[in-house]
Amino acid sequence: MIQEKLGKRIKDLRVKKGLSQEKFALQISMDRTYLASVESGKRNISINNIEKIANGLEISLEVLFKGL
Repeated sequence: MIQEKLGKRIKDLRVKKGLSQEKFALQISMDRTYLASVESGKRNISINNIEKIANGLEISLEVLFKGL
């Protein structure tokens, strides 16, 4: 399922940058529990929040979706 693949990709990229869920959520002005549900694939995230996450990870949407 695309939600689970995207969530795993976001988590992998966040961890690679050395950011905790809490710190990253604060950085992008997102609730930590919301981010956790995105990363676990339980949330149907809006394109606006996907862009917010990509910007927080300092990557393009293209890079975020690569391989999905």
